[in-house]
Amino acid sequence: MRGGEAIIESLKNMGVKTIFGYPGGQTIPFYDMLYDADIDHILVRHEQAAAHAADGYARASGRVGVCLATSGPGATNLVTGIGTAYMDSSPIVAITGQVPTHLIGNDAFQEADIIGITMPITKHSFQPKDPNLIPSMVKSGFEIAQSGRPGPVLIDVPKEVQEGELKYFKDDLIQTPGYNPTLKGNIRQIKKARDLIKESKRPLILAGAGVIISNACDELNELSKTINAPVMTSLLGKGAIDETSDLALGMLGMHGRKVSNDSINDSDLLIAIGIRFSDRTTGRLDSFIPDTKLIHIDIDPAEIGKNVEVDLPIVGDAKNILNSLNKLLKDYKSSAEVNTWADNLIKRKKELLPRVTYDDVPLKPQSVIKEISRALTGDAILTTDVGQNQMWAAHFFDTQKPRKFISSGGLGTMGFGFPSAIGAKVACPEDVVVSLNGDGGFLMVCQELATVKDYDLPIITIVLENGTLGMVYQWQTLLYNGRHSQTVFKNSPDLVKLSESFGINAERITKPGETKIALEKAIKDNESILLDIVIDSEETLPMLPPGAGINEMIGEYKLEKDVVK
Repeated sequence: MRGGEAIIESLKNMGVKTIFGYPGGQTIPFYDMLYDADIDHILVRHEQAAAHAADGYARASGRVGVCLATSGPGATNLVTGIGTAYMDSSPIVAITGQVPTHLIGNDAFQEADIIGITMPITKHSFQPKDPNLIPSMVKSGFEIAQSGRPGPVLIDVPKEVQEGELKYFKDDLIQTPGYNPTLKGNIRQIKKARDLIKESKRPLILAGAGVIISNACDELNELSKTINAPVMTSLLGKGAIDETSDLALGMLGMHGRKVSNDSINDSDLLIAIGIRFSDRTTGRLDSFIPDTKLIHIDIDPAEIGKNVEVDLPIVGDAKNILNSLNKLLKDYKSSAEVNTWADNLIKRKKELLPRVTYDDVPLKPQSVIKEISRALTGDAILTTDVGQNQMWAAHFFDTQKPRKFISSGGLGTMGFGFPSAIGAKVACPEDVVVSLNGDGGFLMVCQELATVKDYDLPIITIVLENGTLGMVYQWQTLLYNGRHSQTVFKNSPDLVKLSESFGINAERITKPGETKIALEKAIKDNESILLDIVIDSEETLPMLPPGAGINEMIGEYKLEKDVVK
């Protein structure tokens, strides 16, 4: 067995059925061995798309996604995707080719120190100098990627190591001193959490991506119903609770729901689970929950107290901790004060809605997202790009189940939405997958239409076309006196013709109601299609201005009676 064959066999042992990649000079030996292997390979058209597809695969399935690139520029093209996965705790293994070991450090052709470059954005890196080490490194890479707080692992394989003969195939886990994630929470801390909950009159729960990653959504919902506490989420926590349920308040933060932003400082106890309190969630820190007691549950101790002062820290896996906490609360009965608090928030949520109209032309993006939400079932997967399209989806798309809303959070990566949908569709072929994009982000990765066509992936690609870099354009409108510097596209391609040039059917949508009809037809036909939806470029989202407190949103909200149905 040669080194490249050992990689393939090790991936198969880890349950990998599909990898996403792009070949090059230093991976030719591996690709030659892959030619006869019974493992699927998706050839993307840019290495960044391979990383995003592996990421989308991981988020949709909960399994490790795998991407592959050659050395030098191939490897560096993976960096943005690796960084995206790192910021959002997504388990991927990136395998790169490298120049032969005797050339490392000599500035050889297509050489890059990819381990050094990615050190801040990976959980761990391996570079086997001996082909016998490959099985253990692959197995250990998967273990590290998916255990504790998940994240990306890099395996950089020199060319001659891919070609070298193994003397033995041994895949013992490599010892990683210092890496020993805590899974079970301290029971004394959990009992203190129970006591704080019993004392609370105005409890709230804030759920982040950690709830979904640990498969703790059932336990979260049990806790919420037991203590009658409304639940707000981060962007990546969407789906931790069914957003159509009464106790779901929606997203918190810079572009969050006003009911969430206005309510959090009024609570006397915040139970935060699997969330890192980023600046986009908290707003100005000195005005964030100043008089609220905080229980923070997270598997990564580095996140507890990093941004927000914590009254009760609990380190461990969210599922384990919530299971223990729910058992301790079996005898809990919510008081009249707690019930009044919850009832008032539910009422407030129903009264206070973002402004939306359904009959305007150009189309309002809010109405488009509502049509998308109505056309899809709770089992459909929606991936988004970054920008206004993402935040409109966060507001107006009701996510009912975990792993059904996939978006780039921490890094805010334009170009993520479309290739992540490819990974999600490969991971969940029976689910309807819809990719929502702005025209700016989509044009960064539109070449992946060829990938969709090559592998006959029935992905519904939606582009909200407004001819601008929408989010930056909005900031310039609201905060920079309407000085739109380099945010208006002077020349954009005809997206329908562009899509059709790749052999993908396309349709331009300009009128109310057409989105829902086109989506329903695309789902029925089960074929790939691009929907180019022309929207109003002047429409803006409610937001927290930079430096504002969590309850200082700008942007128009109206009471339900004022909303045009």
